[in-house]
Amino acid sequence: MPDTVEQIMLFESGELDTEGILNLFSKLIKNGQAWTLQGSYGRYASRLIELELLTKKGKITDFGKETVSKSKESV
Repeated sequence: MPDTVEQIMLFESGELDTEGILNLFSKLIKNGQAWTLQGSYGRYASRLIELELLTKKGKITDFGKETVSKSKESV
């Protein structure tokens, strides 16, 4: 798995799939970086929490896992 910097670069370039985005933001929320990086990361993390894809502690929810499964089915 790519390190956090590589994941961020892939996210910035639009190359992360749904699973990659949830894994990245899960990690960023858990280690607190979602709130210290530029504002768009905090807003994106907050939106994923609002959509109930991630918990406030950064855990991927069952709904998030279901969303990932559905996104893989549509490929």
